[in-house]
Parts: sequence; C-alpha cells; structure tokens
Amino acid sequence: MNYQQPTPDLQAYLAGSWRVERTLLDRTSGTNGTFTGVVRYTRNPDGGLDYREDGTMHWPTHSGPAFREYLLKPGAGPDSMDVFFPDGRPFHVMSFADDGNQDKHWCDPDDYRVEYVREGPDSFSFTWDVRGPAKDLLLESHLVRIDAGRQA
Repeated sequence: MNYQQPTPDLQAYLAGSWRVERTLLDRTSGTNGTFTGVVRYTRNPDGGLDYREDGTMHWPTHSGPAFREYLLKPGAGPDSMDVFFPDGRPFHVMSFADDGNQDKHWCDPDDYRVEYVREGPDSFSFTWDVRGPAKDLLLESHLVRIDAGRQA
C-alpha cells in the first residue's frame, strides 16, 4: 500500500518513540557504517517536538554510543514541521506530501538533500544525499514505531 501522502497532523503522527536503523555510505572511500537506536519525538512547551536519537554507531573510525538532537516547530500547515538545530539555526522542512517530501540544506561547502517517505501508519524513512567537495555521503534511515498501533 502506498502511504506517500500528506499526513494530516504530522506532529501527532511523529509523537512517541521509534526504533531507527541507519546505513551510512561514504561514496568517496566506499566505507560503510551503521547506526541503530531509538528516536523520541517529545512534545515541548513551545508547541513543537523535541527530537532526540540515542544509539550505537559502527564506523571504521568509531564504534560506540552516539546521539543527535533537533527541534521541530509547526510548519506552514499541519502536514509539515520546520526542523532546527539545537542552537536555533534552521535546518530543513519535514513533510510526507508529494510536493513537500524533499528539501535541502546548504552546509558550506556541501549540499544536503533529504527525502521523506511514509511507509505506513507505523513506519517511515528518510534519506540524506550529501554531495560536495568535503563530503559524498548517502545516509538511509528507516524508523518503526515502538508502540505500534497507537497512531493511524
């Protein structure tokens, strides 16, 4: 079943805990890595969501605990969220809508492009394609709701 469609209330869909599995590929060197862990989207007092992922990264130069944090704020409509770095700098827009499921971020000197795909009521994925003189990476993340069946 194709779930690539707008999510009427993206914030409600995301809220909760998700298991994440990510593959990492450095296309320049051919190096592969993985990240496995948990992502928590927690409602915050500002009307958005706090994003925190905790897990284990395996990469030839590092194997051990890793984490990442972002802040999501309501977007232009209920089917999108604006993603910010923890220090408040804008990052990108998240949406599953056909006309909004892709975005980009310039991080000098590289170009980051993301695509979100809703795979079902309890799973989604996103892919970062990073290209430029400093990086040539493909990061593919697949998330499955831990408390499946809670959302529609």
